[in-house]
Amino acid sequence: MPDLLRGFDPAPQDLVLTLLGAYVNPRRRRRVWSGGLVRLLDEFGFSPGAARVALNRLAARDLLEPTRKGRLVHYTLTLRAISVLAEGDQRIFTLGRSPRRRAKWTVLWHAIPEHRRDARARLVRRLRFLGFGSMQDGTWLAAHDREREVAELVKELGVAEHVGVMLGRPSTEVDFAAWAMRVWDLDGLAERYKAFVIQFRGQVVRDDRQALLLRSRLVHTFREFPFLDPELPEDLVPAPHYRADAVWLFHDLYPALAPAAQRYFDEVTTP
Repeated sequence: MPDLLRGFDPAPQDLVLTLLGAYVNPRRRRRVWSGGLVRLLDEFGFSPGAARVALNRLAARDLLEPTRKGRLVHYTLTLRAISVLAEGDQRIFTLGRSPRRRAKWTVLWHAIPEHRRDARARLVRRLRFLGFGSMQDGTWLAAHDREREVAELVKELGVAEHVGVMLGRPSTEVDFAAWAMRVWDLDGLAERYKAFVIQFRGQVVRDDRQALLLRSRLVHTFREFPFLDPELPEDLVPAPHYRADAVWLFHDLYPALAPAAQRYFDEVTTP
């Protein structure tokens, strides 16, 4: 079997959220032993020091809530983390599941001042996750009605006074597909989907540990597609090559690996 982690280089904070999102039911607000999380990150090549720094930084970002009982430290997902994971699940598990047809589009433009550049960077990352592409500096386009999501986002970031939003539709009198190719790298997206299929097709695991490694890498890799795939209406722009294969593979393999992967996660994170 190929090395399950070859070429896998996630940021430790992102990997912690991937693990908790995949193996902790947020509705139960389950406490997870910090030592187990450190050991799991070691499985992915991170030192104990790097793992503990990542956990502390997630707590500082109000994504994890630490509690101490004697010598043991446990972490619980905060309400903010649960909201972030729920939004991520909505995008990840619906991506490419049904053909899209022409509907309302969202145009957003912003003039966030330089001293709020952290908020601007967070806005841009969330916009990409919602399927927006950059038309030019400060102007973003999505092939969806994202009015509600954008309103909540700019309120959360405190930048509503610097943002404008408009809903509409592309003209049918001009070749909008050519314009879309300049906003989104659709050829590169197709190559990413192809690489995903090649990487995960035909994988076989022999034990619970390998199941966790493969399943965690699978979802962590697939979760990048919402940042890249605008899910354009297919009567306007054809769906990316290999997207259907990648989506089918993800939804087949992810639940199939769940029981064994969950057993290993529970074993490691129970002191």
